[in-house]
Amino acid sequence: MERDDIIEYSLHAHHSEEDGKKIRKKIFFVTALLSIITALEVAMGIIWGKAHIDVDGGGWLTIKLAFIVLTLVKAGYIIMVFMHLGDERKGLRYMILVPYVIFIAYLFFILYEEAVFVQFIKDAFAWVWS
Repeated sequence: MERDDIIEYSLHAHHSEEDGKKIRKKIFFVTALLSIITALEVAMGIIWGKAHIDVDGGGWLTIKLAFIVLTLVKAGYIIMVFMHLGDERKGLRYMILVPYVIFIAYLFFILYEEAVFVQFIKDAFAWVWS
């Protein structure tokens, strides 16, 4: 018995060889770019681990910020390519991405405020810990 409710989309994909080359080139580029960023993150973790950098200084903060930026670049690129958001109109892209950017900024704000509050409590009650 043959079902008529299943549509086989692969039979309707009529790509020329030029289109196939463009698609494969884009796949190789995306794979290479994400692999390079990941290798860079791993190399940074191996070379500049906590053992090699003053944890209390600005060097460790720079490394952490570099990890965050590289991770956000990878996440944004994955969203744009694999979730096909890069093919959409600019307005739709902004409508989807801007709330996430605002949410991440809000999380950083909360982190900062809590860190300042914890330091305030430590300073206010220093006599307890001394």
